[in-house]
Amino acid sequence: MAKNRRIPFGYQMINGEITTHPREVYAVSKIFAEYLKGRSLLDISKDLQAEGIPYHPCEDSTWNKNMIKRILENEKYLGTEVFPQIISPDIFHRANNKKLKKATNICIVPDELKEIRNMTICAECRKRLFRNQNGTWTCKTYRCGAFEFKATDQMILSAVLNTLNSAIANPSLLDTDSEMSVYTPDGEVLKQNNEVSRLMDTPEIDYDRVKCAMLQLAQMKYDCCTYNDIPQKTELLKKQLLDKKQQNTLDIELLKKCAEYITVSHNATIGLELINGVKLNNITERSKEIGSYDDTCD
Repeated sequence: MAKNRRIPFGYQMINGEITTHPREVYAVSKIFAEYLKGRSLLDISKDLQAEGIPYHPCEDSTWNKNMIKRILENEKYLGTEVFPQIISPDIFHRANNKKLKKATNICIVPDELKEIRNMTICAECRKRLFRNQNGTWTCKTYRCGAFEFKATDQMILSAVLNTLNSAIANPSLLDTDSEMSVYTPDGEVLKQNNEVSRLMDTPEIDYDRVKCAMLQLAQMKYDCCTYNDIPQKTELLKKQLLDKKQQNTLDIELLKKCAEYITVSHNATIGLELINGVKLNNITERSKEIGSYDDTCD
């Protein structure tokens, strides 16, 4: 492993003063010039390695793209009280602006897409989808396989927006047939109910025994009751969307309050699974190319 340099690449110490190192100045100038021409950090590092210019003056160190990156970002090349100028401000800023723009295009996902990515799953295997650098989405689950039809950022955002607008315009889409509480007695409850009736019909009622049987019956009936919070969630959904106008841009916070998941199927059906379990699908155009979508919702 190469040692860290005490003096930045391009400079040397002579008689106690820092001055430029001619061969290294050539390398620094080459790095900036080649990067502005469009060469990658890795390709530039290979060029310097081939020319036999060591990164560290005291050893035969191997160049890598991180070394190139550090040189491109080193403001000392603009000149200070200690370090002579090697690179002009124009070249330095053009190279760093290009590097920043490239990093933004490749690495940084807009905030709303970060939220979308956290919610988006494959409709078939229910696993989180993978977003490629070119803005297309696919499933990488081994048994599920890649999408037959491409789904893009714009398709997903537009489909989700359209589906949300459909729910705003038609609150009846949010309704379910679920009841808050359901009582479904089983055979044991019926038997216990008959037992209580039998004990009550005897000439001499054993009240302690009847009391015990009735308490047991009450517990059995309670165990046959199921509580369902879906009706409450449906009312909450309707309140969230009440008086909302049709959205021109996607309201991420509203989406997070209303939906659990965004689902994308292999045949390019994009939908929402709402917090109350209702599924609304937006049917996109089935195109294997990156394409458009229609505005139908079911």
